Parts: sequence; structure tokens; C-alpha cells
Amino acid sequence: MSSETWEALADDAETLARLHDRELDAATIAALREVGFPDNLALLPQDDAARDAWAAMRAAIDYIPQQPQAADLDALAVEYAAIYLTGAYGASPAESVWLDQDHIACQLPMFELREIYQAAGLAAENWRKRPDDHLVLQLQYIAHMLRRVASAESAAAALAQTMDAHLLRWLPDFAARVAARSALPFHAALAHLTVVWCQALRGLLATDGQASSQDNRT
Repeated sequence: MSSETWEALADDAETLARLHDRELDAATIAALREVGFPDNLALLPQDDAARDAWAAMRAAIDYIPQQPQAADLDALAVEYAAIYLTGAYGASPAESVWLDQDHIACQLPMFELREIYQAAGLAAENWRKRPDDHLVLQLQYIAHMLRRVASAESAAAALAQTMDAHLLRWLPDFAARVAARSALPFHAALAHLTVVWCQALRGLLATDGQASSQDNRT
């Protein structure tokens, strides 16, 4: 694939990271509608399951009033906090909670990802506030690595390996928990969309790796 395509996919990852990063506000909702999210993503759905995820995301945005009032934004903020801040939904955005035997934060996955980030020239801004294995940081790592794929074949392999060992092991469970406990559709749809997007990206990385291997044998 072209460098422009990898760059566009990196933009996708950053968009998803931004939506998981903070509460929705009126400006962000308006911007999502203006660009036609999620249909503006570079990685478009290729099968029925993906098309369902995209449709659910569209419907979740449509569910929000065209002119959201303070009460609408407050309800979204409460749900954001229940998922990402207080743990009220039991749907932690940090990998350790899902993969550690005792479901404790800041365990081995965090340190493994810290080493991976360091190898890529990255570091968590403040691991005490947002640990290295947080969903947002993993999506930002994906964006960073996608921008390296076009010029370094090894970057695709490294990204695929990291996704297999980390994000893709727990993200589907996170999305299922959010869907089961959310009162509003936005964050549930976002979590599901993120799973499907990451799985599709992993497929692209595999396809690109096979193509590169064939080119090298030719």
C-alpha cells in the first residue's frame, strides 16, 4: 500500500484515540457530523459485521440531539466517567485489569508496553494518571507505527506482533462489557467500532506482509 494510505490509517487511529480520550462536547459532536463519521475513516467496512459496526456508530451519533443541551452532555459525561475514570461499569480501558490473573492495574502488560514504546521512541506522559497499557496510548502507538510502515517493512511486523500480544487480546471483552452496561449508545458503538477497526487493520498488516514477502522472493 502507498505511504498516503498508511498515513490515512494513522489518522484513523488518532481519531479513535481522541474519542476515547475525553468527554464528548458539543464541538466534537458537531465535528463528527460534519465529516460524516465513521464513513470518513480510511479503513472502510469490508464485511457484514463491520458494516453493522459502522451503522451502529452512525445511529449512536444520530441518537444525540442535533442541538445537545447541558443535560444531554452531562449524561454522556457521566457514562464516560463510568467507563474510563471511576470503574463503575467494570470496563477498564487499561490492559492489565483484563489480563492480570487478579485483575489489578499497572501489572506486567504495562511494563511490556513501556518497553515497546521506548523502542519506538515513545513514552507515556504520566503513567500514574494514564498507564502505558491504556487504550488511548495503544491507539496512539498504532498511529505512530503506521506512519513508519511505508518506509520500514519491519514496522508492520512489529505492530502486528504488538497488537496480537496486547490490544487484540482484551479489546473485544472491553467492548462487550461497555455494551452490556451502557445506558446510552455512543460509547458502546465507539468501543465496538474500535474493535472492528483494529481487527481489520490487523488483517491489512498480514496482507501487506505477505505481499512484501512475495516481492522479496521475486
